[in-house]
Amino acid sequence: MRKMLLLTAGYSNPRTAKTAAGLLRYCPDECVGVYDPSLVGKPVEPYLGSGAGFQFVDSLDSVPEANMLVIGIAPPGGKVPAEWKPVLLKAIDRGMDLLSGLHDFLCDDPDLVHAAKAKGTRLIDIRKNDFRDIARRQGLRADCYRLHTVGQDCSLGKMVVSLEVARGLVRRGRDAQFVATGQTGIMVAGSGLPLDSIVADFVNGAAERLVIDHQHHDIVVVEGQGSLVHPSYSGVTLGLLHGCLPHALIFCFEAGRTAVGGLEAVTLPPLKKIAELFELMGSIYQPCSTIAVAMNGSKVSPDAARDIARQVEDDFQLPVVDVLRDGPDRLLDAVESHYLSGVWRCR
Repeated sequence: MRKMLLLTAGYSNPRTAKTAAGLLRYCPDECVGVYDPSLVGKPVEPYLGSGAGFQFVDSLDSVPEANMLVIGIAPPGGKVPAEWKPVLLKAIDRGMDLLSGLHDFLCDDPDLVHAAKAKGTRLIDIRKNDFRDIARRQGLRADCYRLHTVGQDCSLGKMVVSLEVARGLVRRGRDAQFVATGQTGIMVAGSGLPLDSIVADFVNGAAERLVIDHQHHDIVVVEGQGSLVHPSYSGVTLGLLHGCLPHALIFCFEAGRTAVGGLEAVTLPPLKKIAELFELMGSIYQPCSTIAVAMNGSKVSPDAARDIARQVEDDFQLPVVDVLRDGPDRLLDAVESHYLSGVWRCR
């Protein structure tokens, strides 16, 4: 069993440390600590938004049971912070595996490779892959309902919504499966493909393959990546959208966000316009509609979040749900209603 110590040193906030936050939320029994010497002794939850009961630690010796050190951050560009190298080497020396979802591969660092070989430990790079198939639109099961989370921007909760919906449907007795397309989702689910590190020609094919591999389930919930309006990452978003060929979309947004993440000088278009772009690009070969809206209200007060949700609900004429504050039930109702209606079977 994995006993993961999550490394977030100097980057302990919900956006940058979203990998650690996701693992704490969905794999708490496998997490044994969060490493950030600058916050030692402080509770983790106020900083990461998850991890109730955990406190930050300042040394590997504080968690002797840990058998894996996880790079708990996902910064723009995906680089391992240079100042972390001594910690990584010390973890290897203690016999710990290293797990990373960054673009900066552990296995490309000669020092880490040499140390891991000497100690017999593993360097696990979630994003490293050799996927090389294009999408062919063949072999997709007509009776498998494909639901896809899309969004206003990056890093606003598409994975969380996907997991909450998939797990909620299973609790209701539906045969549903979460399909991971990013590093944290893959760590949680134990399978998936990292869409943003696949050669451009094969992104669509990877998304299609993920659906085919899971379409023995009645419903597949495909985790979204990026946004069609993000100048840096829109290519991955479109390839994923076309490759997974969804019947329905859940549109995700963050209350109060007005600029593109990482490009604060770029103002985001109105929510309705972004959602319409996704529907347009998702409906080229079959009907694809937005059936619900998920709101990340973490940066505003509960009262402000409710006001924003009501405004967006009036605009979209769809349920608007903050899954972490209010639970996913209204999203689940919308999914079940659309699934049972059978209108998605139109070709």
